[in-house]
Amino acid sequence: MQNRYILEISVETLEAAMAAERGGASRIEFCGNLREGGTTPSTELMRAVRGRVGVPVFSMVRPRGGDFFYSEAEFEIMRRDLDLAKKLRMDGVVLGLLDADGHVDIARTKELVDRARPLPVTFHRAFDECIDLRRGVEDVIQTGAARLLTSGGKRTAPEALEVLEELVRIAGEHLIVMPGSGLHARNIREAVAKTGAAEFHAGLSSVVADAAGNIGAFELEVGRMVEALRHGG
Repeated sequence: MQNRYILEISVETLEAAMAAERGGASRIEFCGNLREGGTTPSTELMRAVRGRVGVPVFSMVRPRGGDFFYSEAEFEIMRRDLDLAKKLRMDGVVLGLLDADGHVDIARTKELVDRARPLPVTFHRAFDECIDLRRGVEDVIQTGAARLLTSGGKRTAPEALEVLEELVRIAGEHLIVMPGSGLHARNIREAVAKTGAAEFHAGLSSVVADAAGNIGAFELEVGRMVEALRHGG
């Protein structure tokens, strides 16, 4: 039976990307520095992952850790990193910008979304720092982004299932809302039932503390999550 849900797995090494694919992940979010929430990965790693992984790979475009209010110099770095991701044949990019008031930076995000075409853009968890999540969904829709990764404004998605259901409903057909953070095989079916989402994101750090050092356990947990999703509808 084909799984009607999409599972995106966040990784920062080639080995973890390959393990996620073997485990059945639908898509890879490829990052550097996951401990900082993810930054743009190196050219060498993007090229290596593109050569070894068959499922779609979305590359993070983020110049640094910390907040999501970027200087013009940092924004220029994001433009160049986005161009590089396209050149290296990534299947999509992941980014997010806020303004000084804590709202989605619609204008600069839209510029990057347009620059990324035909690649789809995921607006990442910068969204969870918006001062108004409901307005934030409408703002992300205006940018032209294809999907939104969010934990519903909480530290983890399981803490915000009702909020996530509301965000999915507000987005409707205009934007894919993808719950992420703190999801694993033991709680994903509840997230499916309560949010109405069709795509989910996980890094599995709460289950496998060091994916790079526990590739077998990481791959197994991805497989368990895929199986739970297969029977979660």
